[in-house]
Amino acid sequence: MKQYNAIKIKYPDAILLFRVGDFYETFGEDAKKAAGILGIILTKRGAGSETETALAGFPHHSLNTYLPKLVKAGLRVAICDQLEDPKMTKTIVKRGVTELVTPGVSLNDEVLQSKNNNFLAAVHFDTSGRKGSKTQLGVSFLDVSTGEFLVSQGNEEYIDKLLQNFNPSEILVEKKNKQAFANLFDNRYYTFYLDDWVFQSDYATETLQNHFKVQNLKGFGIQELTAGIVAAGAVLYYLSETQHKQLSHLQQISRIAEENYVWMDRFTVRNLELYHGTSVNSVTLLDCIDATISSMGGRLLKRWLALPLKKLEQIQKRQEIVKFLIDSDDFYKTVSYQLAQISDIERLISKVATGKVSPRELVLLKDSLQAILPIKTAAEKSKHKAVQEIGNALSDCKELIAKIAEVVKDNAPVNINKGNAIASGVSTELDDLRAIATTGKEYLDGMLERETARTGISSLKIAFNNVFGYYIEVRNTHKDKVPEEWIRKQTLVNAERYITEELKEYESKILGAEEKIQTLENEIFNKLIGFVLNFVEPVQQNAQLIAKIDCLLSFAKTAIDNNYVRPVLDDSTDLEIKNGRHPVIEKQLALGEEYIANDVVLNRNQQQITMITGPNMSGKSAILRQTALIVVLAQMGSYVPAQNARIGLVDKIFTRVGASDNISMGESTFMVEMNETASILNNLSERSLVLLDEIGRGTSTYDGISIAWAIAEFLHEHPAKAKTLFATHYHELNDMTETFERIKNFNVSVKELSDTIIFLRKLVAGGSNHSFGIHVAKLAGMPSQVIHRANKILEKLEESHSQQEVKDRLKGVQEQEMQLSFFQLDDPLLENIKEEILSTNIDTLTPIEALMKLNEIKRMLIKK
Repeated sequence: MKQYNAIKIKYPDAILLFRVGDFYETFGEDAKKAAGILGIILTKRGAGSETETALAGFPHHSLNTYLPKLVKAGLRVAICDQLEDPKMTKTIVKRGVTELVTPGVSLNDEVLQSKNNNFLAAVHFDTSGRKGSKTQLGVSFLDVSTGEFLVSQGNEEYIDKLLQNFNPSEILVEKKNKQAFANLFDNRYYTFYLDDWVFQSDYATETLQNHFKVQNLKGFGIQELTAGIVAAGAVLYYLSETQHKQLSHLQQISRIAEENYVWMDRFTVRNLELYHGTSVNSVTLLDCIDATISSMGGRLLKRWLALPLKKLEQIQKRQEIVKFLIDSDDFYKTVSYQLAQISDIERLISKVATGKVSPRELVLLKDSLQAILPIKTAAEKSKHKAVQEIGNALSDCKELIAKIAEVVKDNAPVNINKGNAIASGVSTELDDLRAIATTGKEYLDGMLERETARTGISSLKIAFNNVFGYYIEVRNTHKDKVPEEWIRKQTLVNAERYITEELKEYESKILGAEEKIQTLENEIFNKLIGFVLNFVEPVQQNAQLIAKIDCLLSFAKTAIDNNYVRPVLDDSTDLEIKNGRHPVIEKQLALGEEYIANDVVLNRNQQQITMITGPNMSGKSAILRQTALIVVLAQMGSYVPAQNARIGLVDKIFTRVGASDNISMGESTFMVEMNETASILNNLSERSLVLLDEIGRGTSTYDGISIAWAIAEFLHEHPAKAKTLFATHYHELNDMTETFERIKNFNVSVKELSDTIIFLRKLVAGGSNHSFGIHVAKLAGMPSQVIHRANKILEKLEESHSQQEVKDRLKGVQEQEMQLSFFQLDDPLLENIKEEILSTNIDTLTPIEALMKLNEIKRMLIKK
């Protein structure tokens, strides 16, 4: 316990699994936590004494069963092993922590998800800039299970977006910035706080240079990312502290280049449900387009979805390969079949580098590399240049395949210590020892036959147990026939057990052979791992290329299965979609039900803002979302759900779709809505695509109309002229087309039948002047008396058409203008404005006319 306590002090924030013989034990509070999470029995050590302590444990060979449960519960787990053979010491066995497993640092297959990365991240707050300037944040992502190491830096919003995209399992933050991090990112992530000295620029640079064995970081293109380098250095430090020091698979570090990818803030990613649903049963875009076969392809597809491309040449290159795959049936079939034979070689080679690979996993690596060879051959023979390039870049790794095949048996066990992993012919000594061990039964049978004949005891038998080793058992009825030289070792009720010199000699020979076999197999296996380490880079490159082929094959399969078309992408700012469909909704339709496709046209010259009105449930939101999803798919290089599409490259996608309360943070629906909308309006560009749904609905009607009008006007008048789809139930906004030339009205049509409506879900030109809210309530199953009463109230409201709130406000403005008459108005513009206001009849003015009048006055001022 003294030894346990000394080790536990070093890892106070981790569950300590303490190896005692054949068990991993936990003590005290650790035991209580472990028992609850693992469902194992909680007992006591020294019950009733002063040293009484809780105790819970499990067999050491069950580590892979229990460890994932602790890590998934968000715990850090320190694995403390026996560092020497108990037979070789007369004192307490030396023990030490051999690995610290945390949510972000794990190589255990049960913890990892095959199609998801398990990223460890670090965030650094760089406050070294000019006084008054915004804090620059550095961020780094490392998946120790795949060897991917990424770095970037930027403002708070950009880092927030990256954290959402990469969804790290654990984030490292310096202690002094604990509160700053919490303020920015709430409590959305599992965090661990490191000492501030770890986040030093010189230390981080030196750590990275030492790891990659380089003089500087220019070769990786990250030398200018000072804040990002600090974050990357903290990640490497943490790996060392968690006893992960075999990192030869971390071959490079890459920059996440913000300028290469479409900007989507975290609100947009969430609203579009790209890869995280907003509810338990949500179906995401990723769910619908992921036809990848390999784990590596699945992980890469998610990355492509999070980071759509902005460069036309890169997008078109992907499209060309997808077209080739669709058109080349034989190549498509070859690749599909071979991909199914390939294991996760990216993670397998990482296990080799970290010394955690098993014999069976090496066989999987060999078989996977063999499965790549037909893909390489077929790609090299193809007439498509980009496909040929992939074929040429794939490494055949023939030397590695041959070596593993030569050394390891195809039916090798999961654990090298179980023996019988090394193939025959690798070592003469090993083969000889195996012969001794395997011919043992024949030898014992011969001895038994000899001794039976010599003694005349027909019931004689030779057996083995862990206490005495090999022994001869004689029934009591034949005791008198036992030779004098036999040595009695045990007396049973009906028999006696003996040993002989010959049996003891044979036993030492057999047991010695088994021990030597295990030692030799370990030596040969470790030597093989050393050989395989020379191939880390080509295997990783193969993994990346196979992942890329898998993603493009997934695009091809999705296009074939769902009737997607190749979109035309160009450098214009136009967007034309003919009969576009929502990729997620159409997959969920009942058999035989057809999705109602719609056309969308947006450009910066004639139709910049499409104002969409229509009843609730009519499909306005679906049209908005499908437009964004089609753009995302197109700029990933995928085909799209439409009859045809022409898309001018988009650099930013903004959405304000659906309610997203943040009550726990003290923010109402309306506040969140305004925050998100403000972020959009402050970050517009000429190539932006903006999707706004029901802006202003979180406040009173007149406030809502005013805000929605002002936002639409701002977008129209903004120099960027961002392409916008604006869905609203305020049909008063249809009047904006009279004043703003690039705003066009559309509505999602419905068909009225007596007292009910049918949603046609078709977008047609022209505005709607009816919200059909009561009809929708009826469809929802609202009691008939409520529907009847609502219709009566609606009739009265429409009759009275009360505009008192707006009138009162405008009267206030008019009274203020009246006061101008007490001053000398030399400026002709002020005289004109005064005349406009005084000549307005407030009592007959509608809210929209009032807004238009204010807009007219504003234009007079702008002209001035």
